[in-house]
Amino acid sequence: MTHFDIPPLTLNESLIWQKIDNLNKPKGSLGMLETLAFRICRIQNTLSPTLSHPCHLLLAADHGIEREGVSVSPRAVTWQQMINFTNGGGGVNLFCKQHGFELTLVDMGVDHDLSSHPSILNRKIDNGTRNFLYEPAMTKQQMHQALQTGFSLAETCHTKGCNVLCLGEMGIANTSPSSIWMSIWGKLPLKSCVGSGSGLNTAGEKHKLTILEQAVNNFERQPLPHNDPFTIIQYFGGFEMVAAIGAMLRAAQLRMLVLVDGFIMSACMLAASRLQPAVLDYAIFGHCGDELGHRKLLELMQGQPILHLGMRLGEGTGALCAYPIIESAVRMINEMNNFKDANIDKYF
Repeated sequence: MTHFDIPPLTLNESLIWQKIDNLNKPKGSLGMLETLAFRICRIQNTLSPTLSHPCHLLLAADHGIEREGVSVSPRAVTWQQMINFTNGGGGVNLFCKQHGFELTLVDMGVDHDLSSHPSILNRKIDNGTRNFLYEPAMTKQQMHQALQTGFSLAETCHTKGCNVLCLGEMGIANTSPSSIWMSIWGKLPLKSCVGSGSGLNTAGEKHKLTILEQAVNNFERQPLPHNDPFTIIQYFGGFEMVAAIGAMLRAAQLRMLVLVDGFIMSACMLAASRLQPAVLDYAIFGHCGDELGHRKLLELMQGQPILHLGMRLGEGTGALCAYPIIESAVRMINEMNNFKDANIDKYF
């Protein structure tokens, strides 16, 4: 699985803008709603886009680097939150319910036996990744298994009639690989990419930066193809993150909207774009969070986030909160009258 053929966007741009600009409103007056509608028309290859059976994948796994004290939260929180999600008690639950998303909880590699919770889909690859301070986080085989799992999950959503795929994660310490991916692919100093994660204080952030710098130095000393995106994904990624990459790529192949959440999912989209740049055509960035560097990370992909609410929960909550804006954009282009039919003089 090394080729990811994603259909190009071919719908004539001027036709879309002609429809948008003929709606009975001053040109450009609905701002981001207009640019969103334009992008959704291009993604779906139609002047009359629809939103159908939105699905949210909540992917969970643990990270070996957590053992180095890079997170204020212990790894047990990963499995405890997953059980909480089965009871409807998380942020992701209430926003999925509010906005009509089908929620699927997926164990990609949680360091706990969750088999007694049938509502959690068991796709466990291992009980967390290895510690990338000392060795690759996963084997090549595990990486491809995680990618393929993400592929399959996106396909399953598509067969249900879904054309809107939202992605979220649960994995203590997953801001660490996200920061490293951002630093390597963005050619940015690691210091500008590392933040507090789930709430580290200044001393904790300094320790986290020291550990991650050491991990990158160790990686660079290995006899590996350091510029190969697969190598970078395998060495630092989490199982939940690699599955998200696979799901993003497959969703784009199927012309689905890919709703991207905060720092971790944005880092996964950056990774996906290193495997196939065309995936960015299908990405809608829901939210810019407060994690240090998230804005810079979005700039690397020329991403325009819909919301900036100061959120840093993860789980996909920022993207879910942005969904009503996407709905408004689609309603605008489909339901708003045009100048001719409304008998209003077009004055521009």
